[in-house]
Amino acid sequence: MVRQIRADRPAFENWVAGADAQAVDYLDSLARGAPWAVLIIALATFVLLFLMTGSVIIPLTALVISAISLGAAAGVLVWGFQEGNLSGLLNFDPVTISGVDALVLTLVLTFGFGLAMDYEMFLLARIKEHHDRGESTRLSIETGLQSSGRIITSAALIIVLVFAGFATGELMQMKQIGTALAVAVLLDATLVRIVLVPAVMTSLERVLWWAPRWTAPIHTRFGLSE
Repeated sequence: MVRQIRADRPAFENWVAGADAQAVDYLDSLARGAPWAVLIIALATFVLLFLMTGSVIIPLTALVISAISLGAAAGVLVWGFQEGNLSGLLNFDPVTISGVDALVLTLVLTFGFGLAMDYEMFLLARIKEHHDRGESTRLSIETGLQSSGRIITSAALIIVLVFAGFATGELMQMKQIGTALAVAVLLDATLVRIVLVPAVMTSLERVLWWAPRWTAPIHTRFGLSE
Protein backbone atom coordinates (compact mmCIF):
# COMPACT_ATOMS: atom_id res chain seq x y z
CA MET A 1 0.00 0.00 0.00
CA VAL A 2 2.85 2.40 0.84
CA ARG A 3 4.44 1.80 -2.55
CA GLN A 4 1.11 2.22 -4.37
CA ILE A 5 0.44 5.54 -2.64
CA ARG A 6 3.93 6.82 -3.38
CA ALA A 7 3.59 5.82 -7.02
CA ASP A 8 0.44 7.93 -7.42
CA ARG A 9 1.25 11.26 -5.78
CA PRO A 10 -0.75 14.45 -6.25
CA ALA A 11 0.80 17.53 -7.84
CA PHE A 12 1.26 19.46 -4.59
CA GLU A 13 4.02 18.76 -2.05
CA ASN A 14 3.19 15.69 0.04
CA TRP A 15 4.65 13.01 2.29
CA VAL A 16 3.87 9.37 2.99
CA ALA A 17 4.76 8.72 6.61
CA GLY A 18 3.87 6.49 9.53
CA ALA A 19 5.11 3.18 10.93
CA ASP A 20 4.49 1.23 7.72
CA ALA A 21 6.27 3.81 5.58
CA GLN A 22 9.22 3.77 7.97
CA ALA A 23 9.34 -0.03 7.78
CA VAL A 24 9.34 0.07 3.98
CA ASP A 25 12.11 2.69 3.91
CA TYR A 26 14.19 0.68 6.38
CA LEU A 27 13.80 -2.53 4.38
CA ASP A 28 14.76 -0.74 1.17
CA SER A 29 17.82 0.75 2.85
CA LEU A 30 18.73 -2.67 4.24
CA ALA A 31 18.37 -4.31 0.85
CA ARG A 32 20.73 -1.77 -0.70
CA GLY A 33 23.39 -1.95 2.00
CA ALA A 34 23.21 -5.55 3.22
CA PRO A 35 25.12 -7.16 0.31
CA TRP A 36 28.03 -4.75 0.77
CA ALA A 37 27.97 -5.20 4.54
CA VAL A 38 28.03 -9.01 4.21
CA LEU A 39 30.85 -8.82 1.66
CA ILE A 40 32.98 -6.51 3.82
CA ILE A 41 32.44 -8.56 6.99
CA ALA A 42 33.13 -11.86 5.24
CA LEU A 43 36.25 -10.51 3.53
CA ALA A 44 37.62 -8.96 6.72
CA THR A 45 36.97 -12.17 8.67
CA PHE A 46 38.60 -14.26 5.96
CA VAL A 47 41.70 -12.07 5.89
CA LEU A 48 42.10 -12.00 9.68
CA LEU A 49 41.68 -15.77 10.01
CA PHE A 50 44.13 -16.32 7.18
CA LEU A 51 46.69 -14.06 8.85
CA MET A 52 46.27 -16.06 12.05
CA THR A 53 46.31 -19.58 10.57
CA GLY A 54 48.06 -19.28 7.20
CA SER A 55 45.27 -21.38 5.68
CA VAL A 56 42.51 -20.47 3.24
CA ILE A 57 40.47 -23.57 4.09
CA ILE A 58 39.98 -22.72 7.76
CA PRO A 59 38.49 -19.23 7.13
CA LEU A 60 36.08 -20.66 4.54
CA THR A 61 34.85 -23.40 6.88
CA ALA A 62 34.53 -20.88 9.72
CA LEU A 63 32.29 -18.62 7.64
CA VAL A 64 30.09 -21.48 6.45
CA ILE A 65 29.72 -23.04 9.89
CA SER A 66 28.90 -19.69 11.52
CA ALA A 67 25.97 -19.37 9.14
CA ILE A 68 24.44 -22.45 10.79
CA SER A 69 24.05 -20.87 14.23
CA LEU A 70 22.80 -17.65 12.62
CA GLY A 71 20.25 -19.63 10.64
CA ALA A 72 19.11 -21.30 13.85
CA ALA A 73 18.67 -17.91 15.51
CA ALA A 74 16.56 -16.64 12.62
CA GLY A 75 14.55 -19.86 12.73
CA VAL A 76 13.83 -19.35 16.44
CA LEU A 77 12.51 -15.86 15.72
CA VAL A 78 10.11 -17.18 13.09
CA TRP A 79 9.06 -20.31 14.99
CA GLY A 80 8.85 -18.72 18.41
CA PHE A 81 7.44 -15.26 17.70
CA GLN A 82 6.02 -15.06 14.20
CA GLU A 83 4.29 -18.44 14.60
CA GLY A 84 3.65 -17.84 18.31
CA ASN A 85 5.11 -21.07 19.72
CA LEU A 86 6.88 -19.25 22.57
CA SER A 87 3.92 -17.08 23.55
CA GLY A 88 3.13 -19.15 26.65
CA LEU A 89 6.70 -19.41 27.87
CA LEU A 90 7.59 -15.75 27.26
CA ASN A 91 4.16 -14.30 28.07
CA PHE A 92 3.13 -12.40 24.94
CA ASP A 93 0.09 -12.31 22.69
CA PRO A 94 0.97 -13.95 19.33
CA VAL A 95 -1.91 -12.10 17.64
CA THR A 96 -0.01 -8.83 18.03
CA ILE A 97 3.07 -10.22 16.22
CA SER A 98 2.71 -9.74 12.47
CA GLY A 99 6.23 -10.88 11.65
CA VAL A 100 9.89 -10.64 12.60
CA ASP A 101 11.05 -7.03 12.95
CA ALA A 102 13.75 -6.27 10.37
CA LEU A 103 15.77 -4.30 12.92
CA VAL A 104 15.67 -7.25 15.33
CA LEU A 105 16.82 -9.64 12.62
CA THR A 106 19.66 -7.29 11.64
CA LEU A 107 20.90 -6.98 15.23
CA VAL A 108 20.62 -10.73 15.87
CA LEU A 109 22.62 -11.61 12.76
CA THR A 110 25.38 -9.05 13.39
CA PHE A 111 25.81 -9.69 17.11
CA GLY A 112 25.43 -13.44 16.58
CA PHE A 113 28.16 -13.46 13.94
CA GLY A 114 30.51 -11.50 16.18
CA LEU A 115 30.00 -13.89 19.09
CA ALA A 116 30.39 -16.93 16.84
CA MET A 117 33.72 -15.64 15.54
CA ASP A 118 34.80 -14.88 19.10
CA TYR A 119 34.40 -18.52 20.11
CA GLU A 120 35.93 -19.61 16.82
CA MET A 121 39.06 -17.60 17.62
CA PHE A 122 39.33 -19.21 21.07
CA LEU A 123 39.30 -22.65 19.48
CA LEU A 124 41.47 -21.91 16.44
CA ALA A 125 44.13 -20.16 18.50
CA ARG A 126 44.64 -23.27 20.63
CA ILE A 127 44.60 -25.61 17.62
CA LYS A 128 47.15 -23.45 15.80
CA GLU A 129 49.31 -23.30 18.92
CA HIS A 130 49.49 -27.08 19.18
CA HIS A 131 50.01 -27.48 15.44
CA ASP A 132 52.94 -25.05 15.53
CA ARG A 133 54.52 -27.25 18.19
CA GLY A 134 54.71 -30.05 15.65
CA GLU A 135 51.63 -32.04 16.60
CA SER A 136 49.60 -33.71 13.87
CA THR A 137 46.45 -32.00 12.65
CA ARG A 138 44.15 -34.49 14.34
CA LEU A 139 46.02 -34.32 17.64
CA SER A 140 46.08 -30.51 17.43
CA ILE A 141 42.30 -30.47 17.04
CA GLU A 142 41.84 -32.81 19.99
CA THR A 143 44.19 -31.00 22.34
CA GLY A 144 43.02 -27.58 21.17
CA LEU A 145 39.44 -28.51 21.91
CA GLN A 146 40.38 -29.86 25.33
CA SER A 147 42.31 -26.75 26.30
CA SER A 148 39.70 -24.25 25.05
CA GLY A 149 36.48 -26.11 25.83
CA ARG A 150 36.11 -24.81 29.37
CA ILE A 151 36.69 -21.16 28.56
CA ILE A 152 34.28 -21.33 25.60
CA THR A 153 31.62 -22.97 27.78
CA SER A 154 32.12 -20.49 30.62
CA ALA A 155 32.03 -17.43 28.35
CA ALA A 156 28.98 -18.74 26.51
CA LEU A 157 27.12 -19.46 29.75
CA ILE A 158 27.58 -15.88 30.91
CA ILE A 159 26.34 -14.50 27.59
CA VAL A 160 23.35 -16.89 27.52
CA LEU A 161 22.29 -15.77 31.01
CA VAL A 162 22.56 -12.11 30.01
CA PHE A 163 20.47 -12.58 26.87
CA ALA A 164 17.97 -14.75 28.76
CA GLY A 165 17.47 -11.73 31.02
CA PHE A 166 16.59 -9.66 27.95
CA ALA A 167 13.99 -12.28 27.00
CA THR A 168 12.12 -11.78 30.27
CA GLY A 169 11.51 -8.08 29.58
CA GLU A 170 8.25 -6.53 28.42
CA LEU A 171 9.59 -4.77 25.32
CA MET A 172 8.94 -7.13 22.41
CA GLN A 173 12.03 -6.17 20.42
CA MET A 174 14.31 -6.86 23.39
CA LYS A 175 12.46 -10.10 24.08
CA GLN A 176 13.07 -11.27 20.51
CA ILE A 177 16.73 -10.20 20.49
CA GLY A 178 17.45 -11.85 23.83
CA THR A 179 15.76 -15.13 22.91
CA ALA A 180 17.36 -15.43 19.48
CA LEU A 181 20.87 -14.57 20.68
CA ALA A 182 20.62 -16.86 23.72
CA VAL A 183 19.71 -19.76 21.44
CA ALA A 184 22.40 -18.82 18.90
CA VAL A 185 25.16 -18.67 21.54
CA LEU A 186 23.97 -21.86 23.23
CA LEU A 187 24.00 -23.78 19.95
CA ASP A 188 27.25 -22.21 18.82
CA ALA A 189 29.13 -23.06 22.01
CA THR A 190 27.82 -26.63 22.20
CA LEU A 191 26.80 -28.36 18.99
CA VAL A 192 28.73 -26.08 16.64
CA ARG A 193 32.07 -25.44 18.38
CA ILE A 194 32.28 -28.68 20.37
CA VAL A 195 30.88 -31.10 17.79
CA LEU A 196 30.53 -29.68 14.27
CA VAL A 197 33.74 -27.65 13.99
CA PRO A 198 36.08 -30.44 15.20
CA ALA A 199 34.24 -32.96 13.00
CA VAL A 200 34.58 -30.79 9.88
CA MET A 201 38.21 -29.93 10.60
CA THR A 202 39.07 -33.59 11.19
CA SER A 203 37.40 -34.63 7.94
CA LEU A 204 39.47 -31.97 6.13
CA GLU A 205 42.71 -32.64 8.00
CA ARG A 206 44.65 -33.45 4.81
CA VAL A 207 43.94 -30.04 3.26
CA LEU A 208 43.12 -28.02 6.38
CA TRP A 209 46.32 -25.95 6.34
CA TRP A 210 46.46 -25.51 2.56
CA ALA A 211 47.02 -22.15 0.96
CA PRO A 212 48.31 -21.06 -2.47
CA ARG A 213 52.07 -20.65 -2.61
CA TRP A 214 51.86 -16.97 -3.40
CA THR A 215 50.13 -16.32 -0.06
CA ALA A 216 53.06 -17.70 1.99
CA PRO A 217 55.13 -14.47 1.87
CA ILE A 218 52.03 -12.49 2.88
CA HIS A 219 51.47 -14.65 5.93
CA THR A 220 55.15 -14.56 6.81
CA ARG A 221 55.21 -10.77 6.64
CA PHE A 222 51.83 -9.88 8.14
CA GLY A 223 50.79 -13.04 9.99
CA LEU A 224 49.21 -12.69 13.44
CA SER A 225 50.48 -14.58 16.48
CA GLU A 226 50.22 -14.43 20.23
